[in-house]
Amino acid sequence: MKNLALILSVLSFVGVLALAGMHFSNNNKATPATVAAVHTGNGGTIAYVDIDTLEANYELLKTRRADFKSRQQQMESELQRSYGQMQSDANEIQKKAQANTLTQAEYEAAQKRLMQMQQTLESRKESLTQQLMKEQEEFNTDLKKRLDAFLTEYNKTHQYDFIMSYSGAGSAILYANKAHNITKDVVDGMNAGTKVDENKK
Repeated sequence: MKNLALILSVLSFVGVLALAGMHFSNNNKATPATVAAVHTGNGGTIAYVDIDTLEANYELLKTRRADFKSRQQQMESELQRSYGQMQSDANEIQKKAQANTLTQAEYEAAQKRLMQMQQTLESRKESLTQQLMKEQEEFNTDLKKRLDAFLTEYNKTHQYDFIMSYSGAGSAILYANKAHNITKDVVDGMNAGTKVDENKK
């Protein structure tokens, strides 16, 4: 269950993951001083996207997050039922063993069956977790592509030198002038793009 629970916490930061590549993909670390030097020394223009706002308003991300949460709950329910059945069987065997109503051979066979059940459940849990994580990774990749495509098109008319990500949870940007906040444009544009994609289906 713990692995499954981690998936949604990762998904909640999918916007941050999707924008991580925006921070100078040639592996240069962008510190506030570096940004300031680029902005003032070269006359570059910088805009930023508020990740928290993007997460809260991008409809595709909200829909997918709800879908993942529902899938997680279904998986947890399935595993809980199976573990409950296994525990019930184990308790029944224990009672019979204490009452001396099982032969040694029957007891050993029951123990072997419980061990096989446990191994099957662990394999199932691992399979479900990997499946959900794979789907999440695929969505993250798709989201990154959507964002890159939108910003490339968006920047043809706005011509920013750098578009940064900003989050209240932590950011390389220590101060942000709201005049350069393009989050609404990004949210509106990406939501419009999602509707166009849905209409094509």
